[in-house]
Order: sequence, then structure tokens, then C-alpha cells
Amino acid sequence: MDARDVLIRPVVTEKSTDMISQNKYTFIVDMRANKTQIKQAVEEIFKVKVNKVNTVRIRGKLRRQGRSEGRTSDYKKAVVTLADGHSIELFEGL
Repeated sequence: MDARDVLIRPVVTEKSTDMISQNKYTFIVDMRANKTQIKQAVEEIFKVKVNKVNTVRIRGKLRRQGRSEGRTSDYKKAVVTLADGHSIELFEGL
């Protein structure tokens, strides 16, 4: 799996931007990606050193619109902890 296929998009929420001060960055990743692939993808794309990767699979929520109901998509989220002295410029200024 290519590094650009592993990382789908960054998560920009209030909680995830507060974790940047702790050197933790949050990404939505491919459901099939494991922690090793996520670590290699972040190191390759952003040229940083990764210490730890925590992942969580999030089930889609039940949504209704009138009489019909459906589900939002399932997704996988990864919280990546970088080594001291490293940062990702994508998140700078948030």
C-alpha cells in the first residue's frame, strides 16, 4: 500500500488541535492499514520521526431522514505521537 493511500486526511477538531501541544497529530487512515504502515507513511510524507501510533476503529452512526434510515461510513482514526523536536507544518498556525 502506497503512503498516500494510507493517510486519507487530517482531523481538525478542537480536541485534536489541543493535542498538537503534546506533539500528537490525528489522521483518518485506511481501514486496512496497520500501525506499522501508518508510522512509515507519516515518516515518509512529512519527514518526521514517529514514536508511537494509537488507532481506533469508529463505527458509523445511525442517521434518519424522514422515514428512511441509513448509516454513516465506518472509519479508522490514528493518533500519531512524534519525537521531541519534530512537528508537521501542515498543522502550524491552527
